[in-house]
Amino acid sequence: MLSLQDIRLAATRVGPHVLNTPCVESRTLSQLTGAQIFLKFENLQFTASFKERGACNKLAQLDEAQRARGVIAMSAGNHAQGVAYHAQRLGLRAVIVMPRFTPGVKVERTRGFGAEVVLHGDTLEDARRHAFELAEAQQLTFIHPYDDEAIMAGQGTVGLEMLEAQPDLDALVISIGGGGLMAGIATVARALRPGIELIGVQTTRFPAMLNALRGTHHPQGSSTIAEGIAVGSPGQLTQAVLAERLDDLVLVDEGDIEQAIVMLLAIEKTLVEGAGAAGLAAVLKQPERFAGRKVGLVLSGGNIDPLLLAAIIERGLVRSGRLARIRVGARDVPGVLAHITTVVADAGANIDEVHHQRAFTSLAAQNVEIELVVQTRGPAHIQELLSRLQAAGLQADLLSHASVLPRAG
Repeated sequence: MLSLQDIRLAATRVGPHVLNTPCVESRTLSQLTGAQIFLKFENLQFTASFKERGACNKLAQLDEAQRARGVIAMSAGNHAQGVAYHAQRLGLRAVIVMPRFTPGVKVERTRGFGAEVVLHGDTLEDARRHAFELAEAQQLTFIHPYDDEAIMAGQGTVGLEMLEAQPDLDALVISIGGGGLMAGIATVARALRPGIELIGVQTTRFPAMLNALRGTHHPQGSSTIAEGIAVGSPGQLTQAVLAERLDDLVLVDEGDIEQAIVMLLAIEKTLVEGAGAAGLAAVLKQPERFAGRKVGLVLSGGNIDPLLLAAIIERGLVRSGRLARIRVGARDVPGVLAHITTVVADAGANIDEVHHQRAFTSLAAQNVEIELVVQTRGPAHIQELLSRLQAAGLQADLLSHASVLPRAG
């Protein structure tokens, strides 16, 4: 089984080629959660993910014949970029098979690292089968994203760096997809700090490792904003390591992850993808479990689609009461809209959108219904705005708030 020595050797191989990312306390997150939160900024790697550590370690150990033939990997994201980047650095041919639904920005970035990208299949499993077929046909070495000891050892260097920087951590809360990152970190932590609590995090939509380790049968979904840990089948090697070394595994919801992404952006000014925010999501979901303890989290990646990020930020504004949708009913007379907007402006709110509705309303025919999306200072300000509209002789009620979105916390 994977050992601390394997990971120390990996550190000597990858050390010159990857960033020893900061592992520092977030004082604001510590104040908000009641725990002492330490963040490992793996989103600052050149490919914006820890995945290049495992890829670098694996490629460094190929023999001359394997190097001459080249490598192949299947990935829709961070593993693809990690393999492509370090293969280019070593002068190796790299073929990356990606499913056809892979966002164009990830395809182009992988090509930008010199890889040959093959788009195949409508699912990850289709792409994986095709990658194995190409590997056999062209005698390429398959680089697995997690179920490989060299990959796990490379990822484990994250834990080595964390415990060198913060040796007295009480708990590590780490996202799990296939399990490579947590298997590596758990190996380091159990050797260097046996009493530390090791907690894995999965999404409620992809609980494969939890089902495998606990014998549960949580249903599996089809999509999640944490696509980096959306793994249908856990690794066999990683599962064996985690069965021995993991203390617990928790599930977080989509709303929990969205909230964590927005908090990291707003508080730490750092961009993380869904998988990278899962650890913080777990702490936010169970603050009493971590209160007063020193907790290490890995911001495992920062590759998130800009349109998805925009949607998450907007939904975060709704949850916090900074953005609200209000319905106003009034007599349909000239100047009524100007009257409404004046009341809103006098209350210090700002209008984002206006929908003027005459036909699809239950109000009397001579009345009009107007929906406003407004920027506010928070829930108390929303109530003040509603009170002012009602005092001005208008019907006004709140149409949408945090309850219409996936739960957070």
